[in-house]
Amino acid sequence: MTPEKEKSILEIRKRLLKWYRSHARQLPWRQTKDPYKIWVSEIMLQQTQVKTVIPFYKKFIKIFPNLKSLARAEENEILAQWSGLGYYRRAKLLHQGAKYVFENYQGIVPEEPEELKKIPGVGPYTAGAISSIAYNRPSPLVDGNVIRVFSRIFSHPGHAKSGELHKKIWREAQQVIDPKSPGDFNQALMELGATVCRKYLPSCQRCPLQDECTSYQNNTVEQFPETPPSTQIISLTRVVAICQHQQGILFVKRHKTRWFEGMWELPHDYCQSEESAQKTLELLIKNQLKSSMTQPVKISPSIHHITHHKINSLPWHGKINKIQPCKKTFQDFGFFSLNQLKQLAIPNFERKVLQKAKIL
Repeated sequence: MTPEKEKSILEIRKRLLKWYRSHARQLPWRQTKDPYKIWVSEIMLQQTQVKTVIPFYKKFIKIFPNLKSLARAEENEILAQWSGLGYYRRAKLLHQGAKYVFENYQGIVPEEPEELKKIPGVGPYTAGAISSIAYNRPSPLVDGNVIRVFSRIFSHPGHAKSGELHKKIWREAQQVIDPKSPGDFNQALMELGATVCRKYLPSCQRCPLQDECTSYQNNTVEQFPETPPSTQIISLTRVVAICQHQQGILFVKRHKTRWFEGMWELPHDYCQSEESAQKTLELLIKNQLKSSMTQPVKISPSIHHITHHKINSLPWHGKINKIQPCKKTFQDFGFFSLNQLKQLAIPNFERKVLQKAKIL
C-alpha cells in the first residue's frame, strides 16, 4: 500500500466515524449488541427498505425475543409474523439457522465469520455484520451501499453486479475497516450509502468524504458504479378464486409452489391471457377443487412484482359449497374468517387481491 493510500484510509476512517456518530438514524437494532437481534435485523433488511422493516422487527422481537424462542417455534408461527414482509425464504432460513446454532453452538451465536457462514442463510455480508457489530471484530461487509461508496471514492470501473468488482470491493473493505470501531465503521458505510451517497441524486455537498472521493473531484460521481445489463421482465397472468363459504374464505397450501412454500394461498392458476381467465377459473374450481362457484363476480385486477416477474392477478369472488381439493396439488386447505386471516401466514401477493375485493 502506498503512503498516499494509507493516509487516505486513515482520513476515511476518521471522517466517516465522526459523521456517523453525529448523523446516524436511531434504529431499533442499533440499540443493542445482541448478536441474535442484529442477525434478525440484517436478514429483514435484505432487499427491503428500513421504514418497512422497523414495525416488523419490533413485532418479531417481541414475539421471539431470543434465539431459543425462535429455534423452538413452529415454522408456520414464524411465517405468520413475517407475513407482509416478503421474500419468505429468508424467514425459513432464519428459523433453520436458529435451530442450527441451538444444536451446534449451545445456542450461542459464534463470533468468527467463518463459523457464522456455516449457519443456514448466513452469507459473507451477514457474517461480517454480526461479527463486527455484535462482537467488535474487524470483519468487513459488502452490500449495494458499500459497493456504491467505494466505487465512487476510488473510481472503480465495473457494474454493481460484476463479480470482479465485488472481489475488488471486498479487498478494499478489508483494508479500510477501522480496527478499533469496526461495527460503527461498517454501519457508517451503509448509512452513508443509504442517506447521502445514493444511487440517484447523491448529496455530495454534505458528504464527509468529499476530499477523499476521486469521482467527486472529477465530477463523475453518478458514473459509478456502472449500470448493469437490464434484466428482462417476465409478465404472467393468473386467475384467482376467492371462494366464500359462510363466513370463511378458502385458502390452500400447495405441495410445490414457485415462491411461497409453507404459506397459505388463494386457489389460483396461470393462464395465457385475460380472455382465457374465466375458462381457467372454471377448470380450476371443477378439476382442482371438485366444486363450482355460485355467481362469480369479477374483481379489479392487481399487479405484484416478484424478482423479475410482473404478475397480473385476475380475481373472481363467489360462494362455494362442498369441496374436495386434489391431493396431488394441495397438502392442506381451510376456510378462514376475517379475524383468522389477520393472523394467517399469507403473502402480500394475496393480501392485494383481498384488499381489491374489500375483504381486508
